[in-house]
Amino acid sequence: MHSGTGEASRHEGGGAPGALAARMRLDPGTRAPARLPAAVRHLFGPEHAQADGAEARLAALAARFPAMRGVLARVAAHSPFLTELMRADPERLVRILESDPADGLTRARAAARAVLAVTEDEAEAMTALRRLRAETALTVALADIGNVLDLAEVTSELTDSADGAIAAATHFLFREAQAAGKLRRGAVKAGGSSEPAGSDTPPGFTVLAMGKHGARELNYSSDVDLIVLYDPEVAPLKEGVEPTPFFVRLTQRLVRLIQERTADGYVARVDLRLRPDPASTPIALSVEAALDYYEREGATWERAAYIKARPIAGDIALGHSFLRRLSPFVWRRSLDYAAVSDVHAMKQDIHAFRGHAAIAVEGHNVKLGRGGIREIEFFAQTQQLIAGGRDPRLRTPRTLEALALLAETGWIGEGARGELDEAYHFLRRVEHRLQMVADAQTHTLPEDAEGLVAFARFMGYARREDFAGALVERLSRVQDHYSKLFEDAPPRALVEGRLDFPPEKDDRETLATMHKLGYGDPVAASATVRGWLAGDDYRALRPDIVRTSLAAILPLLIDALARGGAADAALAAADRFFRELPIATRLLPALVHHPDLVRLIATILGTAPRLGEMLAHRPSLIDALLDPAFFGALPDEPALTSRLAALIEGAEGEEDLLDQTRRFRQEQHVLIGVRILSGTLPAARAGEAFARLADVIIRALERPVTARFQEAYGRVAGAEFAVLAMGKLGGREMTAGSDLDLIVLYDFDEERPESDGPRPLHGAQYFARLTQRFVSALTTPTNAGQLYEVDLRLRPSGRAGPVATSLPRFETYQAEEAWTWEHMALTRARVVSASPGFRARVEAAIAEVLRRPRDRARLAADIVDMRGAIADEKGDDDPWDLKYARGGLIDIEFIAQYLVLAHARAHPQVIDTATARVIAQATQAGLLDAQDGQVLGDACRLMQDLTQVLRLALTTPFQSAEASPALKRLLARAGAMPDFSTLEAHLFETQAAVRATFERLLTAAPARRRA
Repeated sequence: MHSGTGEASRHEGGGAPGALAARMRLDPGTRAPARLPAAVRHLFGPEHAQADGAEARLAALAARFPAMRGVLARVAAHSPFLTELMRADPERLVRILESDPADGLTRARAAARAVLAVTEDEAEAMTALRRLRAETALTVALADIGNVLDLAEVTSELTDSADGAIAAATHFLFREAQAAGKLRRGAVKAGGSSEPAGSDTPPGFTVLAMGKHGARELNYSSDVDLIVLYDPEVAPLKEGVEPTPFFVRLTQRLVRLIQERTADGYVARVDLRLRPDPASTPIALSVEAALDYYEREGATWERAAYIKARPIAGDIALGHSFLRRLSPFVWRRSLDYAAVSDVHAMKQDIHAFRGHAAIAVEGHNVKLGRGGIREIEFFAQTQQLIAGGRDPRLRTPRTLEALALLAETGWIGEGARGELDEAYHFLRRVEHRLQMVADAQTHTLPEDAEGLVAFARFMGYARREDFAGALVERLSRVQDHYSKLFEDAPPRALVEGRLDFPPEKDDRETLATMHKLGYGDPVAASATVRGWLAGDDYRALRPDIVRTSLAAILPLLIDALARGGAADAALAAADRFFRELPIATRLLPALVHHPDLVRLIATILGTAPRLGEMLAHRPSLIDALLDPAFFGALPDEPALTSRLAALIEGAEGEEDLLDQTRRFRQEQHVLIGVRILSGTLPAARAGEAFARLADVIIRALERPVTARFQEAYGRVAGAEFAVLAMGKLGGREMTAGSDLDLIVLYDFDEERPESDGPRPLHGAQYFARLTQRFVSALTTPTNAGQLYEVDLRLRPSGRAGPVATSLPRFETYQAEEAWTWEHMALTRARVVSASPGFRARVEAAIAEVLRRPRDRARLAADIVDMRGAIADEKGDDDPWDLKYARGGLIDIEFIAQYLVLAHARAHPQVIDTATARVIAQATQAGLLDAQDGQVLGDACRLMQDLTQVLRLALTTPFQSAEASPALKRLLARAGAMPDFSTLEAHLFETQAAVRATFERLLTAAPARRRA
């Protein structure tokens, strides 16, 4: 029941007690402004002059209700999306403020249902559905920010509108199919506004809502997770109509009605990937095929997913029948402790390593990050799986109800329930505010301090520190409860059977146990482990304390290595690790007290052996993993600069300087990589971390290299020297294996071109040699390895040109000789090192090139031709070649580069070196429509995330058929998907959408876009 409804809701008019405006309350500590903000006062332009007195009604509401003024002021200051909804239809805003929110939304749903019950026009149907969504979005946001509806009411209203839209759209499509002669006559009746949408949809087709939608906990800007099923035996198809093609096409139309963006917006993004084996099954499945799949190979995560399943459209009875038949799969009759092992694996897949209390606030993901919403849901669902078969009371789909019932039945304490309940309310409120800013499906806090300050104010906090403190307090509580989930199940309990490794011979029961765990050659595996315990051939394992500690963790380590799915290969990687480890007197005893770290090391060895090799050579890095500060904020640029400067300052000669720099780079690469694999650093932020490190190293080395060069050759009058980062470094999108794409520019006094040292050089020669020295410092291998590969091919004239270019020559070349691809490359140019004055000159020169007027038709044609040439050379038919695949990163980057070159003159805000930010700025500027912006932005993040993991794990191309289960799970986690099959389906669909966008934008761009 909605609070504040009932008697009060019967009153209408501006001052009615049930009206939204009258019931708004400001957060404690905030004050209402004296008047409405200008953005709201100026809503009523000439087109709204005859708006039935709406402007006067809004003014009257503002005069009477100061809290309403405060809410609208906060919206205008922090939410472009909601502000645009108000601007688009100010009369709607006034109507919403004058109405009870629950009553108003009930009427809006009935109006949309009435339109779809009778119209035969798809465009009219789509408009009605989108108006319902807009009304819901604005009403719920104002009621939420104004503290009128609580969390349960907010999510229920969002869910009811999604349910109503999908059900009405399904009914519309069946009426259309009947009119087209696909269904038997009389199968579908016309509906009415008083009837539940879809109540007269014919039998044989049902839509299940999953996830938060199924649990009636839909978030503000969520996907709707659906599974579509049909029963060909009862569906009223006319003779000759094949069920599968018919229902697949109908589902495609349903997705279009709900998801496609029009001038009126969209209803919801539709996700069909929770169906069985989504990479290889149609989007609509027969009931029997689905049941057969779950009986044969349903996974524990799919059992958990069906806790929240609910039929919402089409044949509701068929949906309930399917769920009843599936019940034995979801709910085991006895206490399901057999699922504990899977639960441990699922915990590890969510976060491979628990980490410490430190949590970085900027950039934190409140859904998937540590202490986030996913951990609360997991905490409840896994215990429901274990006990729900025996106790049907625990089968509720709603998270907070599940926590309450678990406490009531003694599975968790009341204290845990209360803390998780309170944290869930807080985190969902944060999630909704994040999504209200721009109607984006995001769960990530702003990464910059300024953005977080603004968001804190949107949340009602005066200071960033106040919000950060409140957030971290909740995250820490959740993480504490989550980390203790099933912790009383000792590591040995996960291994059924004996694991004993006597020195003289193999133990037969142990061999059987290792075979069950997945070791293909248990005799060889046992011999390897017995060798560890003997210590004879392993320098690091010889001390008694080390081997005692190793024996204590062996069951957990052997099990963790096997869980990757390639047990023998992982054990071999562990053997190499121990052989190369110089000392382990601190490491092994520490592992005894940190079982999560054992699992993390097993994950590294099983999925990223190259990283494991680096850890073996630098065991001191493992100490850093035990440092409470490690899993907090990454070191920022000043911190990295300070650390490296101290190392360089203490270096004994040039060779030691280069060694120290290389060790520093290796340490930081390992620590970034471990964060990615452990789930404590989102892969999307790893590119920035790798680039930040490279920037620091470039600047740090340039100074001593230049100083030593000047000792030999002196100085050139007026000398200036700039290092430009290009490509992945310029865009701050580097991976563990990225080269450095650089351009070196210089300038000097032409009237005094020779250097003044003992061996004078002419200006051009001087800077060419200095550049060679600098590149050599970055690339020359030493005893500590190599820093980076450096690529200078993006300089003017490429390999044929000098290694360093004067700024005047660079400007002339870009104006008169450069090809389109060179201007595209320049969109990612970023000055890494230069004096302030020369930096400004270089940046002005780059901006001049980017803002030049261009023939957009020719530009688009050049880019399309270039993309074709790359496809001819590299191929584009392997979807896991994430860079070159059709719809891959190259397509997204080329779109972004087109947008900069085509529009930077009129819209300079689109100039940015990062692809994702260009897409976001272009969308905000209206150069991309919202749907294209969402597709490209999501695709860019997905493929960059996957690329980060693959570059850490592999040195060869990824082959999904040959990849270990551990790597597949790691990729699924990076892509925020429940398993690899779902990830692969998501990737393929995403690439198809990107490619369609690429072809549409670059073919039609000149006609459709204006500068």
